[in-house]
Amino acid sequence: MGKAMLSRKQMGTLCLLCCLVYFVSYLTRLNYAVCMVEIQAALRIGKNTAGLPLTASFLSYGLGQIICGFLGDRHEPRKMICTGLTGSALCNLLAVSLPRMEIMIPVWFINGLFQSMLWPPLVRIMAESLDEDWYRKGCVWVSLSSSGATVMLYLLTPLFIRISGWKTVFYLAVAAGIAAAFVWFWNTGRMFGGRAHVEVKEGARAVDAGNKSADGEGKAAKAGISAANGEGIAASAADMEEPAAPAETAPKKAKAGAVFAGVPIIAILMSIILHGTLKDGITTWMPVYMTEMFGMSSSQSILSTAVLPVCSVISTLLSSALLYRLKNEMLTAALLFGTGAIAGISMLAVYDSHPAACVVMMMAITGCMFGVNLMLISRVPGHFAGRGNVSTVSGILNAATYVGSALSTYVFGAVAENTGWMAVVVLWGAAALGGTIFLLSGIRKWGSFSSAERSQLGR
Repeated sequence: MGKAMLSRKQMGTLCLLCCLVYFVSYLTRLNYAVCMVEIQAALRIGKNTAGLPLTASFLSYGLGQIICGFLGDRHEPRKMICTGLTGSALCNLLAVSLPRMEIMIPVWFINGLFQSMLWPPLVRIMAESLDEDWYRKGCVWVSLSSSGATVMLYLLTPLFIRISGWKTVFYLAVAAGIAAAFVWFWNTGRMFGGRAHVEVKEGARAVDAGNKSADGEGKAAKAGISAANGEGIAASAADMEEPAAPAETAPKKAKAGAVFAGVPIIAILMSIILHGTLKDGITTWMPVYMTEMFGMSSSQSILSTAVLPVCSVISTLLSSALLYRLKNEMLTAALLFGTGAIAGISMLAVYDSHPAACVVMMMAITGCMFGVNLMLISRVPGHFAGRGNVSTVSGILNAATYVGSALSTYVFGAVAENTGWMAVVVLWGAAALGGTIFLLSGIRKWGSFSSAERSQLGR
């Protein structure tokens, strides 16, 4: 795979810019979920109605991931990212200016489309511009940036609600989105010389070709020395006439039906859907759960939810270390899912009596899901670099996440309203157990595929 001509310092800067993009994407997307309890009270609507903008956003985000994943492999990714950040900021401005459900639902649907323009091209830039070491670091850093944005939202939102109301959270998201779009576009334009990303890659290939040609000249010199030592003049002459290695060519994009050849894609997709229901479902409904089960105020319940991403930071770091030892993303994710299942089942014993214990269990489940996200959404697409479909694969896999997220916002709310929160906790445990089973079924097949791809890329 061709690499952009970036120094290690530039690679570090690019990683920081990618972190900025993903950090702000969470500020401009998660803010509605964080403020949902307050919005529900302000607009005097039920839980099902309050969750509709999120459901609309998750559905459009999932659909957009597939489309933008395809486009991200064929168009300049840095422009797509700038457009996504700017559009999402404008959607936040419109939503807070006209706070009515008939406005918020379609606006948040459009916001999901703009958000879908961020992740697939972001993964492509990282995979094609960073070496293996920086790509590994970048995946961890970007995952941590989303946790940082979530922590910031859950810590500051209660303060803003007390001082000036929930709308302030949206106005700050607007400012952050516009600023991040400018910083991203300006700095990546300077970094890549204002050229399309693929043109930079081709320049790198020319340098690679020159290096290989120089290697060929070195072989010729060695051949002359060998001849002087009497080791075979004919063989030496043949070596001297050997042409220089050809320039590296871009990996041919696999055909649509062959992208996932040799990959346990059904097991991966089903696991990703289940991880999405848990990661976003628990984060979305925890404030409501804590308010209804334990009588907390909206500010207290939102603040209690801030501990979830704190745990996710620890989980992301531990998951990265675990992957370093196991060398298999699916095996690592299966262990994380299994841990989440144990936490979900254990929560049934205290779901209505011990708020602190419930918070710990929800921390464990969501923390594990952030680790799964690192494995299946960040690390897995990098293995498709040799097939030239990093952005497409990233879009498809991330779309599956938000199928689960869309289901969780509606289903968990409906089950809680009609059956009670105990049934929701049962669903959490069952989803984690299901993810464990799906991943275990595909570990060997994935191990064979990933090993072959690493060998092909020389990693």
